[in-house]
Amino acid sequence: MSLDKEKDFGTPARQSDQLVNLEIDGFQVTAPAGTSVLRAAAGIGIDIPKLCATDSIEPFGSCRLCVVEVKGMRGMPASCTTPVAEGMVVTTQNKKLADVRRGVMELYISDHPLDCLTCAANGDCELQDMAGAVGLREVRYNPAGENHLDAVKDQSNPYFTFDPSKCIVCSRCVRACEETQGTFALTIDGRGFASKVSPSQNQSFMDSECVSCGACVQACPTATLIEKSVIELGTPEHAVVTTCAYCGVGCSFRAEMKGDQVVRMVPHKDGKANHGHSCVKGRFAFGYATHKDRITKPMIRKSIKDHWQEVSWEEAIGYAASELKRIQAKYGRDSIGGITSSRCTNEETYLVQKLIRAGFGNNNVDTCARVCHSPTGYGLKQTFGESSGTQNFDSVMKSDVVMVIGANPTDGHPVFGSQMKKRLRQGAKLIVIDPREIDLVKSPHVKASHHLKLRPGTNVALINALAHVVVTEGLVNEEFVDARCDHESFNKWRHFIADERHAPEAAEAVTGVPAGEIRAAARLYASAGNAAIYYGLGVTEHSQGSTTVIGIANLAMATGNLGREGVGVNPLRGQNNVQGSCDMGSFPHEFPGYRHVSDDATRKLFEQNWGVPLQDEPGLRIPNMFDAASDGSFKGLYVEGEDIAQSDPDIQHVHHALESMECIIVQDLFLNETAKFAHVFLPGSSFLEKNGTFTNAERRISPVRKVMAPLAGYEDWQITQMLANAMDYPMNYSHPSEIMDEIARLTPTFTGVSYDKIEHLGSVQWPCNEDAPEGTPTMHEHQFMRDNGKGLFMLTEYIATQERTTRMFPLILTTGRILSQYNVGAQTRRTGNVAWHAEDRLEIHPHDAEDRGLKNGDWVGVKSRSGETVLRALITDRVQPGVVYTTFHFPESGANVITTDNSDWATNCPEYKVTAVQATKVGQTSEWQKNYRAFSEEQLELLAKG
Repeated sequence: MSLDKEKDFGTPARQSDQLVNLEIDGFQVTAPAGTSVLRAAAGIGIDIPKLCATDSIEPFGSCRLCVVEVKGMRGMPASCTTPVAEGMVVTTQNKKLADVRRGVMELYISDHPLDCLTCAANGDCELQDMAGAVGLREVRYNPAGENHLDAVKDQSNPYFTFDPSKCIVCSRCVRACEETQGTFALTIDGRGFASKVSPSQNQSFMDSECVSCGACVQACPTATLIEKSVIELGTPEHAVVTTCAYCGVGCSFRAEMKGDQVVRMVPHKDGKANHGHSCVKGRFAFGYATHKDRITKPMIRKSIKDHWQEVSWEEAIGYAASELKRIQAKYGRDSIGGITSSRCTNEETYLVQKLIRAGFGNNNVDTCARVCHSPTGYGLKQTFGESSGTQNFDSVMKSDVVMVIGANPTDGHPVFGSQMKKRLRQGAKLIVIDPREIDLVKSPHVKASHHLKLRPGTNVALINALAHVVVTEGLVNEEFVDARCDHESFNKWRHFIADERHAPEAAEAVTGVPAGEIRAAARLYASAGNAAIYYGLGVTEHSQGSTTVIGIANLAMATGNLGREGVGVNPLRGQNNVQGSCDMGSFPHEFPGYRHVSDDATRKLFEQNWGVPLQDEPGLRIPNMFDAASDGSFKGLYVEGEDIAQSDPDIQHVHHALESMECIIVQDLFLNETAKFAHVFLPGSSFLEKNGTFTNAERRISPVRKVMAPLAGYEDWQITQMLANAMDYPMNYSHPSEIMDEIARLTPTFTGVSYDKIEHLGSVQWPCNEDAPEGTPTMHEHQFMRDNGKGLFMLTEYIATQERTTRMFPLILTTGRILSQYNVGAQTRRTGNVAWHAEDRLEIHPHDAEDRGLKNGDWVGVKSRSGETVLRALITDRVQPGVVYTTFHFPESGANVITTDNSDWATNCPEYKVTAVQATKVGQTSEWQKNYRAFSEEQLELLAKG
């Protein structure tokens, strides 16, 4: 099977409704004004030779291969930079043009290695293709003359090499870094013959500002920049389009293969979420799927002190089911439950919650969204009527003002972060609300108009102050509010928010943000033509997370920034399918589609389709499961694709709860932290080994396609189905498409979704139904999703967190993520990404470090009311005095040993972002870390003995 390569037609036309008529090589052509001659020709099947042009970056006109003749125009213009015009007559092929192109190509080849037969790009090289296209047969220039053939290769990057001897200085990599990624890490150094591509200031790629997104590699027309995997494995021979399994952007990729081996992941140009761009994780960090740590045989054991025994699938499933039945018979129906995964597909997640509700007979099901975006679900459902973001990612390109609250898009959602930076470079204004200085605050060609550097835990006070300015300075969009919102609730809110206790001057004392900055930011947001809000876990992971989400919704409604492109309230979802896991009914109080279990009509619908009676009372949330386990009433847990023993707060409490259970079933790729407490291990499948769908942060349902057979023999949905059957609840699906058909039958916002439609359209954004047969890019265009169609304003009283600094704990710890790592790190720690981030560090301000006698790299004991751990110091002014920051990608760092059990009032989302701590210089690891290492070594030994 041949590799179906994506065709590059040159830079796309700038949007224009005006059409022009021209003639190309005797053919009559009609094209939109602004289209390049190169692209217009490609549109009728005439391929003009080119090297510096590509459809993902702006035209440059440097290679001179794409020259054409235009009647009445002097010389030979570059077709990539020449726009079509009415009546234009173009010639793309004649002897004169052919001679010029051959001469140009001859100059390129005279300073290029002639090692095509052994070059890794052989058969996949544009320079090679163009040499053939122009008919180059000899190189007359003296190869012994001055050249660059002995230039030293840069192999510092773990994923690709840079061989300057093969560089033709076309500038495509430089322009891709600037225009697509927005990092500006590459430049052309020198002039004329001395010109060369240089990372930063003549540094290696690894030491430069390069973020390894792969845009330069994808843009390179030669083997100058090429993946090490291609060098090792050879050119791929077929490709399968699938969806990335990292963050909530949901990038589309072409998995380029040799047999069943992935050679490289190439961002798909037709991907609606990423438009052919990628980040270091999705582009390169796929090696975990075949890592030696993968467990591919089912295992069981009686106690966590016993060694693991490899058994057949039949025995493992049978044992798991018998244990769950035994526990229910002894302790009652509600003594077991399950946790769905935000890394698994919609179909797999749907089956897990169905198994728990219909097979276990209770509603004890929850998901990782409990500890990240559950306040989003609550807050947006209450105010707008639907638990999701309002826009697609492309909407940001029509924003005049962008407000980023508690999110770090360039690290957490880098492909969208690049798109946002592109809009900011075009002139949109930026407001950042964050206690830490994220990259967006100041980066090449991007600078925030306002950085509101608030104290952690004071989000509600700040949002109320912004709203106070809007209300008291006459910035309310009265027309929008009158037409689209509930009047009674708005009037109550207007009176509440106008109170002087919400004024910026009052908020300054609470938040630490100058009142003048708050007022200026509020005016900028409220007076913009289109203003959009993007927020992340810095909003939701607080004791008032739901209140802040409601406050953001109030602010957007009051200013009329909803219901069209360029505006909206947009939660940036952390994991690849956290939106989907919520959509599929993973919360204990909701069926798929966010319908409460107490609703008789909804429950009857599911009872009729599932064939069993269902409970009308919500089940246990994850924290409730832990508490019940510690109390002795909750004894069995089925965990698919989540690592609660690392990701959840107050880890010592979590570990005690897990130790208290009699049967924990873990379904995953690796022996993760939770699996160390398990009694049954069911080896799962990676995204490369399954079919299904993911739903990203913009509600986009995208296809996940199997590119290799599951290493353990089964896809995750099949494993859940086997367990359901062993639990005497029959499931008999033969393909995930059948599961999606069932979801569509039972979920109003999914009634129009099918695999056929996704195949036809590429992806679909829900709601997709009779009213929106091809999906809904922008929510709430005409009315809100609430029963009466009106947006609901809610009061947002600021209540200070119970977590306070004291003399004993004078610092506030807040947590977050870093670009190269993902969530608990189980995937990315098993890839070359550890070259950038091999340990979690504690960021501390120079003043606080000096007070404690700390230097960069010193070991720091970090102690809270919950526990103590030790991290290495990173001294930086990105954090403000009094605030320290760390990531949580490595289990041995113990970040969640010190986080508390404080949580959001409405959803129990943990308050990861506010922990009072003390930091002191130490010389050894903490007691918890010593115990952790001993336990981990013991568990690995038990695995090896098994």
